[in-house]
Amino acid sequence: MADIQLLVVDLDGTVVGRSNQIEPIVIQAIRAAQQRGIRVAIATGRMFRSALRFHHDLTSDLPLMVYQGALIKDPATAHVHRHWAVSKDYVRQLLDFFEQPEHRDQLSVHLYIEDELYVRELTEETARYAERSHVEPTPVGDLRNMLSVDPTKVLVQSQNVDLINQLLAALRQRYRPTELYLTKSVDIFLEAANPLVNKGAAVQYLAEEILGLQPAQVMAIGDNFNDLEMIQYAGIGVAMGNAPDGVKAIANWIAPEVEVGGAAAAIEEFLLK
Repeated sequence: MADIQLLVVDLDGTVVGRSNQIEPIVIQAIRAAQQRGIRVAIATGRMFRSALRFHHDLTSDLPLMVYQGALIKDPATAHVHRHWAVSKDYVRQLLDFFEQPEHRDQLSVHLYIEDELYVRELTEETARYAERSHVEPTPVGDLRNMLSVDPTKVLVQSQNVDLINQLLAALRQRYRPTELYLTKSVDIFLEAANPLVNKGAAVQYLAEEILGLQPAQVMAIGDNFNDLEMIQYAGIGVAMGNAPDGVKAIANWIAPEVEVGGAAAAIEEFLLK
């Protein structure tokens, strides 16, 4: 068995499925790993307030890595280890881009500032997102009026997956990786953050700077493109069976799908045998 000291899990699509809860079989496996002295942490694209209940479900004593790693905060002490926001100048450009008439009506734009969610208007997509996240969005009209401070993240949601892919491709042509971190956490979400942000950087900070560990002592489980960097960083990187092929290709192991508690199989395979 590998000398894993830290297990990092993504939430949605990894340990949280359609039920919007962590499956009991996964919680049992995580408890068993914790009883062997393995620390457990969450790295998610969710807001801090939205991820908090899962953190408590796992009885984690480590900082929460949220907003794709843009915010690393300890729920027990409220200490902020790191907060890398997006320059409001870039956010203003993004909002202008998303407001273009040809696709404006197909997009729901979410702006995250100080762990609050601001939207132009309440759409069906935003309502579904808010219900799953247990967060109350605040409609404010023109989001550019909120840019007195640098936001933590921008998210764009659309049921038109082709449009999301087109916008992502266009933005990657327009902005270098040193200007914006651009990713997809699910097919219908396009996310933009500070260029220093990704889950791999967050997990590296937690492992090396806080816990004094090496990559070989870390196991990470994820299911989408926003998990790529942490799967690559970890000594054992696991992709879920429901992950896109591009994510599976860089993983050390493929777990069963989230709806059958696949993360528990990965924990059993590498941490409990």
